[in-house]
Amino acid sequence: MEQSESSHGEEDDGPTIAKRAKPEVVKEMEGILRPVKLSRGELYKPPTAEELNQLKEAESLFHCSLLKMQMEELLKEVALSVRRKQQIDSFVQNVTELLKTVPQTPVVELSDLSWLSGGVKVPFLLVPKAAKGKFHMAPPISVNIIGSYPLGTCTKPGISVDVAVTIPADVLHPKDALNQRYPRKRALYLAGLAHHFNLVPNLGVLSVERYLLCSGAVCVSDDSMLLPLSPGKENSGFTLRLHACPPPGFFKPSRFHPQRNNVRTEWYTGLRSSQTEPPTPHYNSSVLGDMLPAAHLQFLAAVHSQCSAFTDGVALLKVWLRQRQLDQGAGCFSGFLGSMLLAYLLTSHRVSSTMTAYQLLRNSLHFLGMSRVVTPLSADRLLPSLAEFHSVFQVVFVDPSGHLNMCADMTACTYKWVQHEAAQSLQFWDDPTVDGFHALLMTPKPMIRTADHVFQLCGLAQLQASCKKLNLLNELMDHSGNYILTVLPFILSLLQRGLGERVRLLTHSLLPDPEWSVESEAPKHKVQPHLSFGLLLNPEQAVSVLERGPPADSAAEFRQLWGSLSELRRFQDGAITEAVVWEGETSCQKRLVPHQVIKHLLQLHADIPESCVRYVGGMLDSVIKVCSTGEEESLKVVQSYDDLSRKLWRLEGLPLSITSVQGAHSALRYTQVFPPVPVKLDYTFFHRDKTSKCLVPLEDKPCPVYITPIKVICHMEGSGKWPHDRVAIRHIKAAFHISLGELLTQQHHYTCQPSATHLDVWKDGFAFRIQVAYHREPQVLRESLSPEGLLIVRDNEEAQALEMATIHQPFLTSTLHGLQQLHPCFGAVCRLAKRWLGAQLFSDVISEDTADLLVASLFLQPAPFTPPGSPQVGFLRFLHLVSCFDWRNNPLVVNLNGQLTDYTEIKNDFIASRESLPVMFIATPKDKKVSFWTKLSPSVQMLQRVVLVAAESLKVLEHQLMDASQIQDIRVVMRPPLDAYDVLIHLQPRQVPLLNHAVDKPHVTFSRGVLNVGVPKTGQAMPVVDFSPVACYLAELRDAFGDLAVFFCDPYGGTVIAVLWKPKAFHPVPFKTSQMVARRVEVTGEEAHTVPNVEAILEDFRIMGQGLVKSVDLRTERWVV
Repeated sequence: MEQSESSHGEEDDGPTIAKRAKPEVVKEMEGILRPVKLSRGELYKPPTAEELNQLKEAESLFHCSLLKMQMEELLKEVALSVRRKQQIDSFVQNVTELLKTVPQTPVVELSDLSWLSGGVKVPFLLVPKAAKGKFHMAPPISVNIIGSYPLGTCTKPGISVDVAVTIPADVLHPKDALNQRYPRKRALYLAGLAHHFNLVPNLGVLSVERYLLCSGAVCVSDDSMLLPLSPGKENSGFTLRLHACPPPGFFKPSRFHPQRNNVRTEWYTGLRSSQTEPPTPHYNSSVLGDMLPAAHLQFLAAVHSQCSAFTDGVALLKVWLRQRQLDQGAGCFSGFLGSMLLAYLLTSHRVSSTMTAYQLLRNSLHFLGMSRVVTPLSADRLLPSLAEFHSVFQVVFVDPSGHLNMCADMTACTYKWVQHEAAQSLQFWDDPTVDGFHALLMTPKPMIRTADHVFQLCGLAQLQASCKKLNLLNELMDHSGNYILTVLPFILSLLQRGLGERVRLLTHSLLPDPEWSVESEAPKHKVQPHLSFGLLLNPEQAVSVLERGPPADSAAEFRQLWGSLSELRRFQDGAITEAVVWEGETSCQKRLVPHQVIKHLLQLHADIPESCVRYVGGMLDSVIKVCSTGEEESLKVVQSYDDLSRKLWRLEGLPLSITSVQGAHSALRYTQVFPPVPVKLDYTFFHRDKTSKCLVPLEDKPCPVYITPIKVICHMEGSGKWPHDRVAIRHIKAAFHISLGELLTQQHHYTCQPSATHLDVWKDGFAFRIQVAYHREPQVLRESLSPEGLLIVRDNEEAQALEMATIHQPFLTSTLHGLQQLHPCFGAVCRLAKRWLGAQLFSDVISEDTADLLVASLFLQPAPFTPPGSPQVGFLRFLHLVSCFDWRNNPLVVNLNGQLTDYTEIKNDFIASRESLPVMFIATPKDKKVSFWTKLSPSVQMLQRVVLVAAESLKVLEHQLMDASQIQDIRVVMRPPLDAYDVLIHLQPRQVPLLNHAVDKPHVTFSRGVLNVGVPKTGQAMPVVDFSPVACYLAELRDAFGDLAVFFCDPYGGTVIAVLWKPKAFHPVPFKTSQMVARRVEVTGEEAHTVPNVEAILEDFRIMGQGLVKSVDLRTERWVV
């Protein structure tokens, strides 16, 4: 949570400490905290009753004392300091004195604005323009602070202090409730106050620059006009909001019954109407909201006096709402509603007044998550009944007076979203594997990162046509001409009907409170920002291309909903029903079926053209597109592997049987960035080698297509005949590779190429690389004999690498394959994440396995979110995880298969051994203490770089996705910043085999020796497997100059190798003839030193990459010491 103001440095000195308590004071001397010195009596003094209660509370209510301390620190952080309160009180007093000097003006017609000069405009849309009544300015009857500030529930950031300015009774008329007269007079009165403030000489620090349409602390209507006042720049940090209110008792509350009409049709339309006047419940609520702030404050103050933790409970609830963006905008669940909810729970005895703030928050969320409506009932028969409220409002929360629905402008979708968030918060609150405090109160949840799909309605002026199409004249009058708020509930209802089981929840953005200059006209509704909607998808139903309806004789409603798309169809079970079939052959097309549904329904029923609907659901798919987005290609690889696995199991003639066949490649878990596709070779690009009989690329042709080796581990059974010598074991494995190749060729006619370390099998256009494994080989590698003949068992890198390749990677592949079956978009999220890492030149910093584990954590521990339901939202959360996780102080636990139930042991071991552990520590059920996935990389410096780039990428990408006014180029987050590098080695595009997968598609493409027609046949010649000139050149560079520089490259079609010099490598070292590689001698006096010979190194870059290197670009001269 971002805090705009720190409470440190603002607090008062506190009460004076008695001399007897002096040892308890921690002294600070020269910035060093000294330990507290206590006497023996104080050291062994028994705890007080208060301390015992706190200990008992921490034990029974919290997971640990840390959570209790976190809550307390958060409350201190959001509370106002004594100094800030003094500033506010002083400012309020100054403004009150100024308000007493408001001059009296002559009485004029309501439409006469000649008295208003100085460029100040009336903050009201005068539609229709004519209105009866008189008006004049006069000093307010009273000025009172209302809202959260006098209760002590005002919190940071965004401090707003509400002040009620009571309009004199002679300015108003008892019939001003009719036809928008009161709202217009209220706007005129605020304009008069702004005019008065601008005319006062020597105003000092007071700043009045804008109007504000409020839905905040004490407002229950979305058209409550405010005049914000702010102090000067030196004392900025809070805003004073002036509310113009009628005198107490001036209007009868019964006049604003939800079933009564206060806006006449004839006045609004200019046409006579013989029909009964419709009720205007929203307009009535807006006027009632101005009449009751004082009564609400009195009610909350009474509750506050009975519950000591009320202030802290409201503060925690406000933080919870703010992090979920539920407390701002039209129809929001504001802090005022949170206070009234907590007061209702206390007065109805649903919670006890002795509860702590922690318990109050928990019970409030429990009530929100479990209740359908929030409705304190009243027994007074003269008041509106519950049924009358529900007949005109979607959400009902009646205030203590019984007249006002405080949720009048809230849609049912907004309240359902609040309920969903509350229920979800309770689910992970008590989970010992989740950091409840951080997930509950410290993690922001913007819509683009919370909803699976987002779409926007642009060009909101088009909603006027929707009002006509839906015949919403009565509702338009009720909302004072605001066609956006008028049509919104009907659009939400329409979409819920159409989407049905495809979505679990549908939400919408809350229109922000408009602000504009006092010298400008009130903004029209069409200039409001676009309206955003969020979909929380049901993964199983969301991708269905069939919308099956009822039989034809009862399908009138179905045909009315879907229009011409509804057709009568016969199904395999013999049923003949109405149905709608959507377009969708590939997975990425099926994921966008909700887009087709929304687009069709809005066009058909609301006259909203397709051009006004901006769907933000699959914009990132193009970054990882092969033919589709890769799911189908991955499935072909898995199917071919399954067939090969079965045939390996059934091979006859092996001296030992096969105990297991396991895939160890990312394509077999659906996470390969660009999955292998079946390849049919063009033999004119190759010549056949006479010795190996493999296809060798011709020199004058571009680099051939890259053939990915799909790694398969084949474990052989144990036997006493296996040798106990590491060299002999390798020879036996090589023999098995030869035998497997011969048997596969004889029995299945596969083309095989055996070698000492593996066997390449060419099958269905894929290259499978089979490696034979013996389960005791890692142990043999760890054993050695001492000179005395003693057996020594010592771990080493060779044994660890073998275990990683033959045990851990196959296990990870099978586990993540299962995760893909549970969450269909898991693979696509991994591929997006790894494409970003590669594009930003981090693919060698964070390995593929590490990236897959990072993404897996988003699905296995998604709190405070739900598991990602689309690749886009998963990728955004990946960037947030990388950039915001506290890698220094916390381990990332990836609970594969749910085998871990408590993380305490992992965290304790992590803290105890932190200095010796990798900077990025990832724990899994089989790796709790070492983090062998990140043992080698990243380093501290590179992780800092990754975190920085991830944070900036997240910021830019979210802005690109949500801001329709920007030029849409989501690939900007895939383009690496090259300014930080010292040397850039540009490569020849024709020699880059994966050039077609580059972030920006090349202008010129090259034929890579592949035919695009036909299906690959079994038994063809073996091509060159795993051949990439770029990878080979990069390996040679690192081997030759790894002590001088770090090399970076995008493995997916990158045409630039970025070089960063190591600063320590350029320090002069004493001359040694054995250390003269790539160095030159510098003589200073009688001493000779050597430094790297940069010019020679750059020339070596060109020579080593002859035919591949296009140019070497020297960017800096940082090596100069």
